[in-house]
Amino acid sequence: MRRIIGIDPGSRITGYGIINSDGVNSRLVVGGVIKTREPHLPQRLGEIFTGLKSIVEAYQPQEMAVEEVFMAKNPSSALKLGQARGAAVCAGVEYGMAIYEYSTRSVKQAVVGKGGADKDQVQYMVKLLLNMGYDPSADEADALAVALAHAHVIRMERNLGLK
Repeated sequence: MRRIIGIDPGSRITGYGIINSDGVNSRLVVGGVIKTREPHLPQRLGEIFTGLKSIVEAYQPQEMAVEEVFMAKNPSSALKLGQARGAAVCAGVEYGMAIYEYSTRSVKQAVVGKGGADKDQVQYMVKLLLNMGYDPSADEADALAVALAHAHVIRMERNLGLK
């Protein structure tokens, strides 16, 4: 079993989700969001970094899977998203975790079965796959979907003899 933390980065809300998985069976450990309160971006990045460090310390994941930045219509938004992603990655690096990156499309393909799935479909499948007793927020579900996608990749690599 591997303990994987999935991250859905955002400068205002960063989703996180931790699962235990052997690549076939996955179990929810914890999920949630870090909502930043500071008005200025540098302080919000610090909140993301500190919040994720606390979560990593408490739950000791071995690997981190992070959603890649997609090019948004607004370049400023894409830059802020990239910086939030960097703060999250730094929290993982601080604890010596291997970091894996996945495109939004590949995450949706792994969890829903189609790369163009909408947020409701992702939330539904995450809840179903992890047998969750509650409806996760969109950000939490996206983070858990990234962790699940990484678990599927681990299984595929093992089946192909790559790991």
